[in-house]
Amino acid sequence: MLVPNDKERPADAPTKAPDPFDPASLRLSQDFGGMVGGEKVLSTVPVRKPSKENWFRVHPDEAYRLDTIVCELKEDSETFLLSGELRGLLGTEPTLRAVTLHTCIDRANNVFLWPIPLPGLDGKDNPWHQSAREAVRLATERWVRIVSNRSLGAYEPTVTRAELAEPTWPAKTFGELIRIAFRDRLIDSVDHPVLKRLRGEA
Repeated sequence: MLVPNDKERPADAPTKAPDPFDPASLRLSQDFGGMVGGEKVLSTVPVRKPSKENWFRVHPDEAYRLDTIVCELKEDSETFLLSGELRGLLGTEPTLRAVTLHTCIDRANNVFLWPIPLPGLDGKDNPWHQSAREAVRLATERWVRIVSNRSLGAYEPTVTRAELAEPTWPAKTFGELIRIAFRDRLIDSVDHPVLKRLRGEA
């Protein structure tokens, strides 16, 4: 008995359902990014120094850096921003430090703020901070990586020889980046939990 081919099959004959596990139907197309139609939302901006594994750049616009006061909790590896109204009240707190916040970005387009201590009021500085500022200067124009050299007592910056693409900075103002970075870490009251903890009250 002859089996009719597709052309001879009746119009109302049932068709075979597609296999939902067919690799051809599951494979991503080349325009996957356009299909998703999403936009990356910048919701986290770490406050840290660059890791020794990553190449980074520093925003060349001076509008994306700030001299300010932060509270550094070394044990918790956390940095809090100090409100301007409290600076006169907490001048003797040893965890406070005057720093420059630099806007940085790594090769994966992760943005972070690098706080580098400023020289003391007496003008004293140290090689760690000096070498960090030199790395910042280099990173405004080239991709840089830093490694700690304990015997030297400073960071050793390395500039890549490769012709890497320029970084893609987010469409955010510096104020917006600061707000994201410190939204849960702003000390704006003498009764802030961090200050109460430092005073031994919590």
